[in-house]
Amino acid sequence: MQSRTVFVSGRFNVLHPGHLRLLRFAKEYGGSLIVGVESDRQAGQGAHVPELLRLEGLQSNNWVDEAFIMDEPVEAVIARLRPDIVVKGKEHEARSNPEEAALKSYGGKLVFSSGHTVFSSYDLIRREFREFDPASIELPHHYMARHGIEHSRLESLLGQFSELKVCVIGDLIIDEYITCQPLGMSQEDPTIVVTPVDSTRFIGGAGIVAAHAAGLGASVRFFSVTGMDAAREFASKGLADVGVHANLLLDDSRPTTLRQRYRSKGKSLLRVSHLHQGAISAGLQDQLLREVEQALDWADLLVFSDFNYGCLPQSLVDKITIIAKSKKVLLAADSQSSSQVGDIGRFKGMDLLTPTEREARLSTRNHEDGLVVLAEALRRQSAAHNILLKLGEEGLLIHANSERSEDWLTDRVSALNKSPKDVAGAGDSLLIASAMALACQSNIWEAACLGSLAAAVQVGRVGNTPIQTSELLRELR
Repeated sequence: MQSRTVFVSGRFNVLHPGHLRLLRFAKEYGGSLIVGVESDRQAGQGAHVPELLRLEGLQSNNWVDEAFIMDEPVEAVIARLRPDIVVKGKEHEARSNPEEAALKSYGGKLVFSSGHTVFSSYDLIRREFREFDPASIELPHHYMARHGIEHSRLESLLGQFSELKVCVIGDLIIDEYITCQPLGMSQEDPTIVVTPVDSTRFIGGAGIVAAHAAGLGASVRFFSVTGMDAAREFASKGLADVGVHANLLLDDSRPTTLRQRYRSKGKSLLRVSHLHQGAISAGLQDQLLREVEQALDWADLLVFSDFNYGCLPQSLVDKITIIAKSKKVLLAADSQSSSQVGDIGRFKGMDLLTPTEREARLSTRNHEDGLVVLAEALRRQSAAHNILLKLGEEGLLIHANSERSEDWLTDRVSALNKSPKDVAGAGDSLLIASAMALACQSNIWEAACLGSLAAAVQVGRVGNTPIQTSELLRELR
């Protein structure tokens, strides 16, 4: 079935939802979809848009494998291309169709369908990943006033990001968002039945932390371990495209971690993870240590982005930390414990830790005390200089080492985005933006403000798209 060729033709002045349904139906019917766009000469007065613009619209459609200007009668094109199937709209079924004779000469088939309304939301689906509403973000003016933070100071820090050299090490993850159309409830058991409509992949995990750093202007080197598979190739190309120099060590005993999120109508239904959680081998640890040690001669900032999938065994973390401190490289760490269980406290002597409340409680085994006591317990346990305790929709608690500030030890920034679309990437953007600010000699209050702003921008869209300096400047201005 996948080897069949399907042909569709038309003027396509405006690529409207009816066209999208028809193209989707045609693509599903066969393997390769070819579209003929009537030339200005062939269309005559029916061509309201220049032919090259109409062609460009078809070429940008994901379902179309090939599109071309058709400057001859459609029956001549069919006789030359000999497609297996020609698809026309349902409204043509009762009319005379010149394609029939050409198809009959070699056994082709003419199919009439206008597609299905289930697919008419394709543009809306894609828009969910592209669109961002800046009006949903409010700057923390009272917080900024308490700490004497001027807009110009934050803009100056963002300008300094381009001078930074950043190393990121941790678990690379590929996030795939599979958008589904609900069909109903199964009659056999109480199960929701959906059909996949579209899928989009993003670089996630420590990879998106590195990509955020590059998007914010830094020179970035990224270190991780992957399997030999298509996900590795996707990550290599994607990281290179955003300016990250990636050192992806190969471990043929594991797949590249892939997390699939099934979504419908803007809500997540299910997450499926393809992964191997065992620690990497001693040989890979030694190789990773050698490469990171060389990069630390160059770096201003080292970020541990730990998802507890095996890339950062404790002995490796300890060795890298000692080397980084000897070279006076600023250190930041995050260790996620959502579906997996980690220990943020195992990263000792960091300049910045960014745990969630749950991660802090797991690490300190403290499930009763208040947030300030909890943050101080984690700071003492880990010997960290600063803690940014992530509280989800309640915002952020900042807990600073008294040696860093005489006036304020603890404060809070409210969640800045009042209409989040996807909270999955908030912590990664907060981590890197805050750490980069500290590396530019900001205080923790300024760093927390920029980190919160980066998180607000990130949760305003679906999927992991690298944060850009221009986006943060736009909000500040």
